[in-house]
Amino acid sequence: MSSQPALFDTHAHLHDPWIGDDLPQVMARATEAGVERIVTIGCSLKDSRNAIAVAEQYDTVWATVGLHPHDAKDWNADLEAEFRRLAAHERVVAIGEIGLDFYRNLSPHADQYRAFEGQLGLADELDLPVVIHSRDAHEDTFGLLEDWAEQWNRPRPIGVIHCFSGDADLAHRYHDLGFLISFAGPVTYPKNDALREAAKTLPIEAIVIETDAPYLSPQPRRGKRNEPANVRFTAEQIAELQGATVEELSEQISDNAAGLFRLV
Repeated sequence: MSSQPALFDTHAHLHDPWIGDDLPQVMARATEAGVERIVTIGCSLKDSRNAIAVAEQYDTVWATVGLHPHDAKDWNADLEAEFRRLAAHERVVAIGEIGLDFYRNLSPHADQYRAFEGQLGLADELDLPVVIHSRDAHEDTFGLLEDWAEQWNRPRPIGVIHCFSGDADLAHRYHDLGFLISFAGPVTYPKNDALREAAKTLPIEAIVIETDAPYLSPQPRRGKRNEPANVRFTAEQIAELQGATVEELSEQISDNAAGLFRLV
């Protein structure tokens, strides 16, 4: 039994080929590090099916289903119907990761908007929270979500901003809309003062943490494959910024995550 504070990794890709056959060892290390719950994230139809398959293997893992903006050009009625079917699975807790990515632009912007809006509608229909990806598209993403959030009539939080990369002002605006703000390994990087300012000034009730494993390893593991056990480094960084103990911080943000994914 781990003596570490109980942690919740809200965003990982446990079914990623980079983890592959090492998954049992990755999960064992997560347990030893005190990571009691993990959400593994779907980014395409195949990826979402694989996420569910992993969630079926481990009692501590749940899944999301969704189409990443990189593949937004593939969005159509048949795909929407299949995601609707997958979302009914008992281990599925959200629609995501969905959003806008104007950094790599692997799908045209018009297709990204179309897929994003379609999946927000699906989440609304199915009464599920959303996991939001936004890269080099802060104001576009916020504007769309602001319009969408006004239509909601459900208890908060309504979703999470995955691997938040904006400033404190944007973080607070998202929280005002009803979103939680998720911090990953980059909050530990030496030059990310703006990101640390966001983590410092948000109320602790607005924060969750993630690894985005196998990507974005925190500073002490930078350059190596990331995994859920490393989420503790992010917890330690944010606890310091919040002026809390790691135990206090971990308990509160784990409760935040459980509320977001309705695992209470």
